[in-house]
Amino acid sequence: MEKVILIHGSGHKAASWNETVSRLDCRGDVLCPELSSLLMGKEASYPNLRAAFGAYCAQAGGPVHLCGLSLGGILALDYTLEHPEAVKTLVLIGTPHKVPKAAFALQNVVFRLLPQSTFASMAFDKKDTFALGNSMKDLDFSGRVKEVRCPALILCGEKDSTNLKSARFLAQHIRGAELQILANTGHVVNEENPIALAGQLNRFYSLHP
Repeated sequence: MEKVILIHGSGHKAASWNETVSRLDCRGDVLCPELSSLLMGKEASYPNLRAAFGAYCAQAGGPVHLCGLSLGGILALDYTLEHPEAVKTLVLIGTPHKVPKAAFALQNVVFRLLPQSTFASMAFDKKDTFALGNSMKDLDFSGRVKEVRCPALILCGEKDSTNLKSARFLAQHIRGAELQILANTGHVVNEENPIALAGQLNRFYSLHP
């Protein structure tokens, strides 16, 4: 099987995939990049991260299976749109098709009140989290998602109220996309419900090896 690349969100690190990966039939082909490391010291802006992620995917060789959560989903969708020939399947988990500005602004207010130590378990430190967020506030894939041509699976936790509407939008506008809502699960699906997530991924990848 071609490489499966699992991309974490901004609030977590690559290790957030560990339990899910342990239950995957294709775990020997799985890659889990640490997003902050991909930047190799460059400014934590979305254009820099996008370019670094693109280079990482290219080095994986051949068409890849992309699976991303939240920020990871945005990167996966963006790469798929720019390099359709390089992506075999796409899985988007709790992924917004456009950045919700109101919710984003509220999140930034909360983040400013948090101590630096809080960010130790997150993908980026406090400074880089704000820098990345500010460079993403105008992202909007609404008019482009229809260009996705590879098999796609859209996943969202039923308690992830922020992204349920987006999940339905993506499923409706990506041709042939499948939508699965995971019961009793919030936003961080890979940590909250890794058994159900692995089951969905195993099923999907068995259909598109």
